[in-house]
Parts: sequence; structure tokens; C-alpha cells
Amino acid sequence: MKKELEVINERLLGLDLVGKLKFLADSYPGKIIFSTSFGWEDQAITHLIFSNNIPIKVFTLETGRLFPETYYVWNRTLEIYNKQIHAYYPERTRLEAMVDAKGPSSFYESVENRKECCHIRKIEPLKRALAGNSIWVTGIRADQSANREEMKDLEWDEGNQLIKFHPIFNWSLDEVKAYIKDNNIVYNPLHDKGFPSIGCAPCTRAVQPGEDFRAGRWWWEDQSKKECGLHVSS
Repeated sequence: MKKELEVINERLLGLDLVGKLKFLADSYPGKIIFSTSFGWEDQAITHLIFSNNIPIKVFTLETGRLFPETYYVWNRTLEIYNKQIHAYYPERTRLEAMVDAKGPSSFYESVENRKECCHIRKIEPLKRALAGNSIWVTGIRADQSANREEMKDLEWDEGNQLIKFHPIFNWSLDEVKAYIKDNNIVYNPLHDKGFPSIGCAPCTRAVQPGEDFRAGRWWWEDQSKKECGLHVSS
């Protein structure tokens, strides 16, 4: 796999973002997929894929606890590009069992409960979405959290047994915002209200001036525990 990554990296050299995405889509036809949560970064990549008709499947995790603003962006994106975004839902029986046993807000009670909720609503549906694919395209940027600075824009995901490609890995937030503005891309209005990172509504709040980028996610927990497990450094 190390050799395969080296070969891909060599082929990507000198290509712009559209060229890189097209090369990967051509190299892994029908086996390349992009996950969106409709945030700034993901909307930028969705625009790159849809406006250039790149054959990359786009999907989202419908946790059942998203903000109304997120559903607005989702629907507007469908209207603007007239392309399909596949939705993956939690497995019904597991979700019902958790809520029956612990109630609808058990994630506030302990890290273990929160991770259980994340696993049911996000991790397990993600596994289904990624199954059978070879390339997973993401909107990860290096400066979003400390552990992500150790990642690379192209890497092997051991847990999911596929290659991950982060096309805007080296972009700053200002660069993302500029791209959104220059291309008139629809984005989540919560971003303008202090929400740099937007997840499930009960688990996300606005960030105060001077706070960390991800301080608004699972704000009741220690900073070191603030990952749901979707993107673990390989």
C-alpha cells in the first residue's frame, strides 16, 4: 500500500484540485466517495465535484439530530446542482434500543454514552457508506485540530481499509471562505453565528472569541476527548 500511495502522489503532482479529483475518479471508477456534513469545507468540495461533473459519489450521515439550517443547505445544494446526495441513517433497532434504555439525551451523562451515540448515529452508517469503495474524499484541513496536523493529504485508513484523500488539507479557513464567496456557494448560516464546526444540534454550540476551533463540539467534555471517531489519524 505504501508503494501505491507513492505512485498516486507522483501522478497528482502538478495537477490542480479538479485535476486531482478527476484523476482519482478515473483511476478508481465507481469506487470513490465523498462524505459531506454541509459545512464550509464540504460545500467547497461538493462544488468542485458537482460543477465539474466528476464521477464521485457524494453522501451524508443523517443522524436524525441535525440543525434546521443544515437541512436548508442540504436541500439548496440539491436544487442548485441537480445532483444526488445519498443519505445513510442509523440502524433502527440499535438506535431504538439505546433510546429506550437511556433516553434521548444520554450522551450528556458520560463520555462512554456519547461515544455510543456517535457510534450508532455516525460510525456504523459510515462503515456502510464506505463499504466496497477504494478512495474516501474528505473535507479535512490540517489546522482544524492538533491530531490532524499529523495527517497527510493522501493516506491509508487502516480502520476502513481504503485510501483517504483530503483535497483542501493545506487550505486555511480564510482560503475556504474566499473560495465560498468567489464561487457564490451556499453555506450554513450558522457559520456566521459563531459555529465554525457544525454537527448534531444537541452537541454543538457557538464558539466564543479566543476559544479553540472545536470548542463548540461536545463542550461539556475534556478537550482531549473531542473526536467522534470518524477521522482517526492512521
